[in-house]
Amino acid sequence: QALFADYAAELADPEQRRLYEEEVAALERERGVEVRFVHPAAGYVLRTSQAGSRRCYLNVCSNPQVGPPQARAEPGGHRWTLPYSLAPGREELGRGGRRRLVYDVVFHPAALRLAARNARFRRLLSDTALEAVERHCAVQLDRANAAVLRGTKYKGVPQAPVIRTPLPGAAP
Repeated sequence: QALFADYAAELADPEQRRLYEEEVAALERERGVEVRFVHPAAGYVLRTSQAGSRRCYLNVCSNPQVGPPQARAEPGGHRWTLPYSLAPGREELGRGGRRRLVYDVVFHPAALRLAARNARFRRLLSDTALEAVERHCAVQLDRANAAVLRGTKYKGVPQAPVIRTPLPGAAP
């Protein structure tokens, strides 16, 4: 048990995490792939359920490595392009030992700034997050009862997903 406590303390140490990320990036570079860790910055949380019964949370977060939102004028309004990064869902223990699913949907910080100032844009961002999880994780979410948790910016333990980009001239 002491060994596990040492391991947990090492994972929580920011210096150890930085060294780990550097080692992973170096190994991937040798394989011809550039790796960038996307550390999510807290934004807001959507609470919903999956398959009608399992409670789940979508952390709508930000990171500047994700592309910025772009608007294109069209008759009757604007068409928005909202790039995002989505990590696979993870199961965590909540209060009382209940299991909950957590998804991180990461947008550019400008998207969260727009959402903070405009309720319609916030609804668009939330709908995009729900759609992203449904499409890429092949799950059915309860959109009708999805609600923003007031006063909560992030649920669970933050994890940094990875963006992999092939290096030019590297073997496929």
